[in-house]
This record gives sequence, structure tokens and C-alpha cells, in this order.
Amino acid sequence: MVGRKFRLFSLSKRLRFVIVVFCYTFVEHLKFISMPYYPPLKNLSKIERLRTIDRLLKLRNRLDTEIPQKTATETLLLATWNIREFGDNRRKESLHYLAEIISRFDLIAIQEVSSNMKGLEKLMGLLGHDWDYLFTDTTDGGAGGWERMAFIYDKSKIHFKKMAGEIVLPKDKLIDGELQFARTPYCVSFQAGWFKFVLTTVHIFYGSTSSANLKKRAKEIDTLTSLLSKRAKKEDMSYILLGDFNIPNVNDDTMKALEKYGFAVPDGIKQHPTDLGGTHHYDQIAFNLKLDKTMTVFKENEQKAGAFHFEETVYTEKDLDTYKEYFLEKISGKTEAEIKKYYLSTWRTFQMSDHLPLWVELKIDFSNQYLEKLKINI
Repeated sequence: MVGRKFRLFSLSKRLRFVIVVFCYTFVEHLKFISMPYYPPLKNLSKIERLRTIDRLLKLRNRLDTEIPQKTATETLLLATWNIREFGDNRRKESLHYLAEIISRFDLIAIQEVSSNMKGLEKLMGLLGHDWDYLFTDTTDGGAGGWERMAFIYDKSKIHFKKMAGEIVLPKDKLIDGELQFARTPYCVSFQAGWFKFVLTTVHIFYGSTSSANLKKRAKEIDTLTSLLSKRAKKEDMSYILLGDFNIPNVNDDTMKALEKYGFAVPDGIKQHPTDLGGTHHYDQIAFNLKLDKTMTVFKENEQKAGAFHFEETVYTEKDLDTYKEYFLEKISGKTEAEIKKYYLSTWRTFQMSDHLPLWVELKIDFSNQYLEKLKINI
């Protein structure tokens, strides 16, 4: 043992330096390789286990192709996903797919989390110890759906800055003079690299697509963006607003309300519908930034954004016969067309979702800009 220590320390300074740098780089690299916890796959039946592994491999390949690689300090992968009525109602197979997708981001806002937290807790167990989450209490009432909102984040990359709260309107700001938000927006401060920001997630009033309901959605969005824009200016703090705004299209009054008071949605985000049908722009990510003019978190055509189409890899249209045995009681007496519709529009959306995850890649390393600024101020 002594001899081994002696030989190690007798190495040249240059070689020792190379070893130290290699070890540090290797550890830092490992730190930001994110993958879910796979051992629970052994608890599935043989048929389910083989099927899930096969789908996971295909899903990983598609994610590798479409989602940028995580970085230690250069970028932030931010996402939002309405996971339909997410309670303790998913098959174990589905939770593995959800975890695989979520693990590709650094920070993700989740809407429609049920008052029953068991599903979310199982999901966190699959994500592993590097992940943490924050969530609201339930929003009572029919419009609120007794649902929660949550943030899930990789704590090796994202730092919670100790501020979290739900937005409650003062009396003089009530919608139509009497209403709070149908679902209370959730506001949390985070830091990633050099970038400090307040992240607010929403699930705007839905209802039918009647003119009255669309106006109500627009009023909720208008009230919220007005309030947050004033906060951003007063606090000199960057605000990001994301979630399910129930915006039917990018030319609708709901979209105009989102961008009315200084929030901006990059074109790279606007071009991606987030429903499975590929027609509606329900989910959005909007920015009201207070940064030095040399610091840009998103540049069109340089950084990426998108909506990830999980349905092209897992629970595909061709998989109907594979999963039919799990909902036989629901399709008794139905025609083949009705069975197909039930599988695509109902069953699989309660296994994954009826929304796609929407994501954006942001730049968060402003080291060079800071050093240049210091040089000028000397």
C-alpha cells in the first residue's frame, strides 16, 4: 500500500494534473447524464417487461434525435406538460415512458396533477435521487377540477431559490370584478447557471369553445400577464410564464392577451401545436426578461424548441391490438371504429396524455459577457 502511494505521488506534476482534470471532467459528465431508474422493470411480467424495454429503447433513440443533449452549465432545457388527470391511474409501463421523457429536461412544469399524489410519487421514484419536485395544494371547485400543479427539476442543475407561492388576486383586480383564477397560478423562483428567473405555471379556464368561454380565457390570461409584467418591472427580475393556456391558435385573442404586456413567445415555440391532433396551440412558454443587453437566453435559428410526439413511439395507432386486453370491459358491443376511437382518444391519453410536452432550449452561461463587463468597469 505504501509503495502504491509512493508511485502515485512520484508521478510528474504534469501527469498528475492530467489525471485530476480527467477525473473532474468525468465526474462532471456523469453528473449531468440523466437516466431514470430501470431496476423496477424486473417487477413487470415477462411479456410486459420485454415490451416496455423494447419501447423504451425506441423512445430513447427518438429522444436522442429530437431533444438536445443536456449540458452542465451552458444550456437549460425547460418544458411544460399537461399530463391528463395525473393521479394513481397509470400502468407501471406508462410511468416508465413518462419518466424517460421527463428525464430529458432539466426543469418541467406539470399541470393536471390529481389530489391523489401516489402517481407523482411513483414517477419521482423512477426519476431517482437527483430529482425533486414542488407542488400546489388542490384547487377546489368544478372549474378547478381539484387538481394541483407541479414543478419537477434536476437538483444537480437547478437551484430552488426559496420563493414559492400561488397567485391570489387583490379585490380591485378580480376577473369581471368578482372571480379569482379558475386554477390558481403557481409561482416559483429558480436559478440555472447565471440565469435567475421566476417561473409561473398556469392551467387557464377551459370549458367549451363558446364565445363566452373564449373571452373568459382571454380575461384570465390578460389579468395574469398584466400582474406579472408589473412585478417583473418592479423587481427587475426575469419572469417566464408557461403551461396550458388553452389557446386554440396563435392568432386568437387568447394569444394576443399572452403577449399584450411585454411577454413574448418565440416563433420557434409558436409553430408547434401541442394536442395529439396537431391543430391546437394549447400550451405555451412566454418570456419577460430583465437581462443585460449582451445576455440572450434564446436566439431564433440557433437554439431549439419543439413538441415531443410520444404517440409516434409508444401507444401508437398500430398498438391497438396489443393493449386491447386492458380495456375489454369498456369496448363490449362497440364497432371496430368505436374501439379504435376509444383507444386513441381515451385509453392511451389516460396512460400518457392528450397533450404533448412543449420544450425550449435556453442559454444560461453568461461568463464571457460578465468578464467583458468587468473589464469595461475597471
